[in-house]
Amino acid sequence: MPTRLQRSGVSLLIGTMKGFFILRGGTARRSWKLDEPQFFGAVIEHTIQDPRNPACLMMGARTGHMGPTVYRSFDYGCTWQEAEKPPAFRKAKKKEKGQAVEAVFQMTPGHADFPDDWWATTIPFGIFRSRDGGHTWKGLKGFNESKSLKKWGGGGFPPPGGPFTHSLLIDPRDAQHMYVALSVAGMFETTDGGKKWSPVNEGSKACFLPNPDVKFGQDPHCAIMHPADPDRLYQQSHCGVYRMDRPEGVWKRIGLRMPKSVGDIGFAIVPHPRDKDTVWVFPMDGTDVWPRTSPKAKPAAYVTRDGGRTWQRQDNGLPGRHAYFTVLRHAMATDSEPKAGVYFGTTSGEVYGSRDEGKTWSCLARHLPRILSIEVMAQS
Repeated sequence: MPTRLQRSGVSLLIGTMKGFFILRGGTARRSWKLDEPQFFGAVIEHTIQDPRNPACLMMGARTGHMGPTVYRSFDYGCTWQEAEKPPAFRKAKKKEKGQAVEAVFQMTPGHADFPDDWWATTIPFGIFRSRDGGHTWKGLKGFNESKSLKKWGGGGFPPPGGPFTHSLLIDPRDAQHMYVALSVAGMFETTDGGKKWSPVNEGSKACFLPNPDVKFGQDPHCAIMHPADPDRLYQQSHCGVYRMDRPEGVWKRIGLRMPKSVGDIGFAIVPHPRDKDTVWVFPMDGTDVWPRTSPKAKPAAYVTRDGGRTWQRQDNGLPGRHAYFTVLRHAMATDSEPKAGVYFGTTSGEVYGSRDEGKTWSCLARHLPRILSIEVMAQS
């Protein structure tokens, strides 16, 4: 268990296939110490700090025979409480085909105006809301019971692990305005708090379909609203890296400027905390067999600092060959230090970090289970 003496600086919240870990880096981010595992043996999909109440953490987990649930901590991860009523779909009526939550996949803090609000996305497609700090959860009827939901996901193919609801984005200017990304279905927007949703996929491709320019049926792997400008969106898709500027509302494939030998297929995309033109991606082999490893087993992050017009390879300190891993959609993060730190966890259990915005990398931890998610935890 972590010490109750809360240290200052940056820590990483690491979800794995076999437990939850906190990796502590202090203020200098030079020396890192790994706490003992918590929930050892459980699948920890995602854990995130509440920016409105930094001592609060929210976790989506799958705990053996008990199934998917949510845990809350109010002391930076020292102790945890399980939700009294975790996310669950309503009971099916007669002649209805029911469904069950297979995983609580992503946790999202609510809008700043609603300090007790939390959101969770699930496998299969589902959005759930808590209005009491994660104690009880209720399905978002306008999404979960939408007649359009099956149609949206009907054009593609089911991804490994089932249909993912993975990127819920809340406009900091308007709590009623949100986006969600679905794999495989596309991105959708609501302006009324989730009662009605509409596709926002113009310009993004569904390269695996006969008509790649469908209105929905795309496969976004990860989507972000840039913290420096909520009108700037990015996504890492099955079919490339894209940028959208509102109110125009058209995706532009900025990944085509990546080296052709590397391509622009991957899972993760993360923003610089203050520069809307800067994001990082971690490409993987996007050939027909989809081995889900770094291209040519030579891993590297790529950064753009001009909104996707140019990209730079960043591999100083990473393995130069025979590194057969990738980085999953929630397993890459940035901190908000003056010189932003960039971090990623691999499918082979390593954590890498950079104190200089990706110019140089160091291995911060080894031999962990398969890493599913990484988030930064700040402590004062």
